Amino acid sequence: MSLIPATILTGFLGSGKTTLLKRVLAEAHGQKIAVIENEFGEENIDSDILVSDTNEQIIQMSNGCICCTIREDLRATLCDLAEKKRKGELDFDRVVIETTGVADPGPVAQTFFMDDEIAESYLLDSILTLVDAKHAQTQLDDRQEARRQVGFADQIFISKTDLVSKEETADLMQRLKHMNPRAPQKAVHFGEVALSEVFDLRGFNLNAKLDIDPDFLKEDDHDHHAGHDHAPGEACNHPAHAHGGGHHHHHDDDVKSFVFKSDRAFDPAKLEDFLSAIVNIYGPRMLRYKGVLYMEGTDRKVIFQGVHQLMGSDLGPQWAEGEPRGSKMVFIGIDLPKDILLQGMEQSLV
Repeated sequence: MSLIPATILTGFLGSGKTTLLKRVLAEAHGQKIAVIENEFGEENIDSDILVSDTNEQIIQMSNGCICCTIREDLRATLCDLAEKKRKGELDFDRVVIETTGVADPGPVAQTFFMDDEIAESYLLDSILTLVDAKHAQTQLDDRQEARRQVGFADQIFISKTDLVSKEETADLMQRLKHMNPRAPQKAVHFGEVALSEVFDLRGFNLNAKLDIDPDFLKEDDHDHHAGHDHAPGEACNHPAHAHGGGHHHHHDDDVKSFVFKSDRAFDPAKLEDFLSAIVNIYGPRMLRYKGVLYMEGTDRKVIFQGVHQLMGSDLGPQWAEGEPRGSKMVFIGIDLPKDILLQGMEQSLV
């Protein structure tokens, strides 16, 4: 049986997760989707679109999708679904896990790596984070969970942009970009998102990411969003400058990202020793770290990534004829010691 793709949908309370899910479930796309909900959602998805309301943990919907709430742990629910699919008792193509608004998506993502049984049945496709444009700045200031959700994202959808000014949206996008430069951002209206932007993003499969986004390895340009031109005398919204004006203030988020780049090859043993030591100490604060590495001893790119304490690498495509070889690694985490990490990476080079 081929692996079942799984998507983790996260976002702070009221950001529009349920609206997005309802849209995805109600659309006639011919895909059968199993939705796993954390029990204490703000509003249950099943009220409008379920055929029958039963006490069963798994409920079939009118369009062939199924919905289940987690009463035990996620692992048990996933195993149960995969088992029923194998036996032909349930028919579905993919799984969407909706986390509660205050959840940290990290442990959910880790479930797919740590557990052999889950890893043999599922492929984690991506983590989607919804951000509510109207309340995001306050939520990001006040709640670490909201910042972590941004740090974990493979794709960020910004909802409710119609309720704020263009400048406020641009400010928010700039802030999110500094927290997580590797997640594309898109403003969405009432959860109206093309399914191609929700599924098969392969955020956890860097090979695919590189085919789609060759710029991932190029020099970062933080300011390529439209809408960031400043009128003369207007405050620049780069975090290095505190804002003038009433509603702006200087955000010093604890979730930050930085990039290591080098055109020298890594010594595989040294790098492994260094990274193992680092995740041992800082693992809980390391949200996502991933990159394409130039390793001594192989003529293929090494695709590397981790979530918290778990990390792994795969051999990617061969370096092309004449292609400049080099490494680029993005670290996203909470108050990570940038100097120690960059210095350690540097010392792991050949």
